[in-house]
Amino acid sequence: MEKKKYSSYAEIDRDLVILKLEKDINYQKLVLSFQKTKEGITPQKIVNGFVSSYTDYFSESYPKILQSILPFVFNWFINKKRGH
Repeated sequence: MEKKKYSSYAEIDRDLVILKLEKDINYQKLVLSFQKTKEGITPQKIVNGFVSSYTDYFSESYPKILQSILPFVFNWFINKKRGH
């Protein structure tokens, strides 16, 4: 990286002002990001996310669960009627 050569104090002051503004902007972005993250981590949102992920999982696998359980349920009812 080449060093920048300044010909006057005004150029140095201008670059310092620009760097300070960039620093302030980056700090505000960090603060905003932290606030959004903090708002996103509430107990209600965590529970809703947990429940919705399991609801999606079970809604997709529900037919498979029924297909595997139904034969056992039918056999249990048949055996119960026969008195076994």
